[in-house]
Amino acid sequence: MTGSGSLSSPLCTWIVAACMSVTCAKESKYALSPPSSTTGNRSRRRKAAAAAALKCNSNNKYNNYSSGMGGGGPSLQGLVSSCLAFEPCSHYYASNGLLRSNRKLRRLHPPALSGQAMAVAVQPTKEVETKKKPHTKQKRVVVTGLGVVSPLGHEPDVFYNNLLEGVSGVSQIEAFDCAQFSTRIAGEIKSISTDGWVSPKLAKRMDKFMLYMLIAGKKALADGGITEDMMDELNKAKCGVLIGSAMGGMKVFNDAIEALRISYKKVNPFCVPFATTNMGSAMLAMDLGWMGPNYSISTACATGNFCILNAANHIIRGEADVMLCGGSDSAIIPIGLGGFVACRALSQRNDDPTRASRPWDMNRDGFVMGEGAGVLLLEELEHAKKRGANIYAEFLGGSFTCDAYHMTEPRPDGAGIILCIEKALAQSGVSKEDVNYINAHATSTPAGDLKEYNALMHCFGRNSGLRVNSTKSMIGHLLGASGAVEAIAAVQAIRTGWVHPNINLENPEQGMEVTINDMATSCRVYWNPHCILFSAELAEAQLTFEIIAVVYVHASVLFLSVELVRMMFCHGSLLDIR
Repeated sequence: MTGSGSLSSPLCTWIVAACMSVTCAKESKYALSPPSSTTGNRSRRRKAAAAAALKCNSNNKYNNYSSGMGGGGPSLQGLVSSCLAFEPCSHYYASNGLLRSNRKLRRLHPPALSGQAMAVAVQPTKEVETKKKPHTKQKRVVVTGLGVVSPLGHEPDVFYNNLLEGVSGVSQIEAFDCAQFSTRIAGEIKSISTDGWVSPKLAKRMDKFMLYMLIAGKKALADGGITEDMMDELNKAKCGVLIGSAMGGMKVFNDAIEALRISYKKVNPFCVPFATTNMGSAMLAMDLGWMGPNYSISTACATGNFCILNAANHIIRGEADVMLCGGSDSAIIPIGLGGFVACRALSQRNDDPTRASRPWDMNRDGFVMGEGAGVLLLEELEHAKKRGANIYAEFLGGSFTCDAYHMTEPRPDGAGIILCIEKALAQSGVSKEDVNYINAHATSTPAGDLKEYNALMHCFGRNSGLRVNSTKSMIGHLLGASGAVEAIAAVQAIRTGWVHPNINLENPEQGMEVTINDMATSCRVYWNPHCILFSAELAEAQLTFEIIAVVYVHASVLFLSVELVRMMFCHGSLLDIR
């Protein structure tokens, strides 16, 4: 009988629930009248079943609970009785009319309409209490390490000293024969050593954008004082990598296409993973064992700034303590050069490469391609202080906008740039009047430079002592790496107090104010920086740093320096504000 009880208890539960529903319906003044005599018969049968069950309950309330639990674990009978506090009796089990097929039961006992039946068979759910999260002070983000691979050097100090001296990294392309192209110059990296950074086997296989990314990332760690011993002390679940690329592994993929012309058997099995933009971040994280946020962003020239801003947000939200972030690109190959030549976007000053990149100059004829990587080590302030890190700058905030206008041309009114700057300043808590230096995007294109300048003047034109320059005048346009490499230049300006010149500006564009022209000379200038970095692309992003405070657009970021001075930088140009 125990076995029968185990199988029948759920059925009894359902019948009793249905019976209770009918009883409640009778007592309610809103109960519906039975539509037919058939319904009345069904009601009577339900009442009979309920009476039998209740009779059993009065005689044998808990007796079968313990027997249901005996011999090998709880039965359905035990589980049901524990909820209902009564057990079906022998009258129920002896009833032939109740042990019908499921189909007949469903036909005889349709679901209750009122919904009150479930209140008998099921425990009422507890009311969920919503507690407000206690207010916590926003986490602060600081820059504690820099890593760079560029046409002007592969160490932050070497790189920035060359910028201060006005050295150009633009030269004739040597990586391949480009005699057939109308442009044969670029900011090309002639050589780089992978010793101690990347294994020879891996270095041979991977695309150069990944190679530059890994080297710059590990150099940022070394610059930040994170040694192998300290690495073991980090919570690797809260350490992440967010380094993007605009073009990805173009050479690896192009080589695979050429191999496919011969046979698919000749295709490099690494061509697909090594061509994706996120694989560099993934490889670096695997090498370090970091299990925090890991992905890449690809937003053309704004890539580096987007990655920096998103990495900082991960730290602010408490999802990470340490983030390696920035950008990397290497597209100086036939397909990359040919694509930009076809767009008529590149300078053709092949006989004088060092003077080819000339932002804001009347004789500019297009931008110069460059390659490299820039990686910043961002860290939560208390985490950095606890390990005794050397703090270069503090991240204050940033913003993203979109021109929503054209694939390559900026909006004539500069609305996207202006909105991005204003949102970045508001989010960072820095006023327009406090900005005196801008590292502008300024790529040396006929259309882009002046429109960007006009937008900057709309925001900062009344600031006394305003100064602007472009890092691209010396290294060319590093595409997805440009924002990060120029962020490093801005942080170096914070550290040294010296702003690098804007070379090749011999005949300024008509309408440019003297305050900008004075800054854009061939000499370096000492300043108290409040600075902004800006990049006027289809997608703008502003960043702000404090330890002097820096803001930069095209992924607008703001940093602040330890000297209580503020600095804003715009994906390439520098503005100085007293």
